[in-house]
Amino acid sequence: MSRPIEISPSVLPADFARLGEECVALQHAGCDRIHWDVMDGVFVPNLTIGPDIVASVRPHVDLHFEAHLMVVNPDELAPLYVNAGCETVMVHAETCPHLHRSLANIRDLGARSGVVLNPHTPASVLSHVLDVTDHILIMTVNPGFGGQTYIPLEDKIRTVAEMVRSSGQSIDIEVDGGINETTIRGCAAAGANVFVSGSALFRYDDRAAGVTALRSAAEESRSA
Repeated sequence: MSRPIEISPSVLPADFARLGEECVALQHAGCDRIHWDVMDGVFVPNLTIGPDIVASVRPHVDLHFEAHLMVVNPDELAPLYVNAGCETVMVHAETCPHLHRSLANIRDLGARSGVVLNPHTPASVLSHVLDVTDHILIMTVNPGFGGQTYIPLEDKIRTVAEMVRSSGQSIDIEVDGGINETTIRGCAAAGANVFVSGSALFRYDDRAAGVTALRSAAEESRSA
């Protein structure tokens, strides 16, 4: 049975002076999650959102919070984001020398464990960690900046989806980078079910219309 289509906006394009209000508005617009892009200025160029910011928003929003840790020390930071209210914590395979242990530790914290693959990282690195993985995020841009151009990686998404099916595990497959009404179609058809959209969604003055457009495009492509 297919997992439901979910829209998970990145808040990077939001007005940070009104971040709480922006997240509440995203909930009212029909989003399924809030995607927190955590950048450390080392693994990726920018420096973004600390756990105190996430914690300050948590009481005002009922949506699922997911932390995408683009950091060199994910094992140290993961507990801080779980304590801040993130139900899913995702770490990059490229920064975890003991990936299986890192994912198991996230589960031990009471959160859903997620592994992230950069565009150049092959799907094969997932082979021996699917038993401790709840969520897979495939980057379709190089991490570190919003508003980048989508890198077509539908074959990689398809490979990951087949790995998940063969494993028998219950795992969400998410795509992040350049997702709009056009690019979401190929990703959904390839097997992804969760979609991060930042710049494209925030271009809509009516965010609810943007969420509906993205969800409809994904659902139509998956059922085609």
